[in-house]
Amino acid sequence: MSAPDFPSWAREVAARMETVLAELLPQPRVAPGRLHDAMRYSTLNGGKRVRAMLVFAAGEVSGAPEDRLKVAAAAVEMVHAYSLIHDDLPCMDDDVLRRGKPTCHVEFDEATALLAGDALQSLAFQVLSERRLTDDPQAQLEMLRLFAVASGSRGMAGGQAIDLESVGRSLTLPELEYMHILKTGALIRASVHFGAHCGQGLDAQALDRLDRYGKCVGLAFQVVDDILDEEGDASTLGKTAGKDREATKPTYTSLMGIAEARKFAAELHADALEAVAPFGAKAERLRQLAEFIVHRDR
Repeated sequence: MSAPDFPSWAREVAARMETVLAELLPQPRVAPGRLHDAMRYSTLNGGKRVRAMLVFAAGEVSGAPEDRLKVAAAAVEMVHAYSLIHDDLPCMDDDVLRRGKPTCHVEFDEATALLAGDALQSLAFQVLSERRLTDDPQAQLEMLRLFAVASGSRGMAGGQAIDLESVGRSLTLPELEYMHILKTGALIRASVHFGAHCGQGLDAQALDRLDRYGKCVGLAFQVVDDILDEEGDASTLGKTAGKDREATKPTYTSLMGIAEARKFAAELHADALEAVAPFGAKAERLRQLAEFIVHRDR
């Protein structure tokens, strides 16, 4: 039986994640109900699930079982949802639209949104720590360490801090790249590592190749995001278009221009493919994901 094509596989992963997240997230009928409702509102029914797909795709390289991958992917999606809730707050990017619906603080209120993000991050670590996801306990500890770094001041939180400090300033390309390696790339790289660690048989060289792939697609994701922010519209993107330009934030398009940004994304795509070439057919989903990330329209 042949494997499903990429769009079918992507839909399968999204449906699988909707089921597991609905099971792992607290029910609104459990107190505090409003907080749990906000957590579910912001995590379910939306998003491309790119990070979850990366977990599953890397898991094909490592031969990881699905029951492990879906839990690891759920933890990643919870932290991603938390980051979006906080990014949209008035004290951050002050946005009113996310995934085609009102942002969490608009639908609920600022305090509830703040707490929902906090609770999602905590729940993600709980989920990762209370289930056996690897054959080697030390490898599971490494997953937790990677996750903590990707979420903290040397990851998403640090990248967001640099982003806020950079409003109205001109950054060099290395400075911009460093910001996005933290803000966007850290969780994407962690997603790839999660898929690798849930399986077995990968040596240090293989893990380095997967990390290089994750770094390349993480940066490519942000470059394309900047292009779409310039060229897309809210109905397609599911979020406010042109927001970064209006806020005078440094972006790849403002620094390089759209044509050069597209060229840079293509170079990152090529580097990502080269990194996973030795894995052969096992890396086909990773190759398809790189293609999707670079050529997506939302």
